[in-house]
Amino acid sequence: MIIPAEQKKKLETEFVFSATRSGGPGGQNVNKVNTQVELRFAIDISAFFSDKEKQLIHVKLKNRINSEGELILVSNSERTQLGNKETVTEKFFALIKKALIQKKRRIKSTPTAASRRKRLESKKITANKKQLRKPPET
Repeated sequence: MIIPAEQKKKLETEFVFSATRSGGPGGQNVNKVNTQVELRFAIDISAFFSDKEKQLIHVKLKNRINSEGELILVSNSERTQLGNKETVTEKFFALIKKALIQKKRRIKSTPTAASRRKRLESKKITANKKQLRKPPET
């Protein structure tokens, strides 16, 4: 499912961002500035997704959803809070896109006539070999 840009903006209003101090690149600045960004998204409360889509998200992303039904994502790879905010937002949309793709069911195929014939031929050859191993009847 591809979410258009104007709908992404509408969905972003439901995000709850919080910033904390993070490790990683930043030198002395890393101990003073809250650059790590945590995105919280309440799936059950969201008006954007249908009930079926919410259920699909719960099933596919169950390891990332906490007991309150919130999807939590964290980013601390960038040196700025704004950079981490953009990164975590991109991460969110990629996860949702992946979660909403339904796996296609495999269509059972029947063996072809040629493959059936070949299988029966090999069975006959094997049976004949085993028949020849027996001692002749007297």
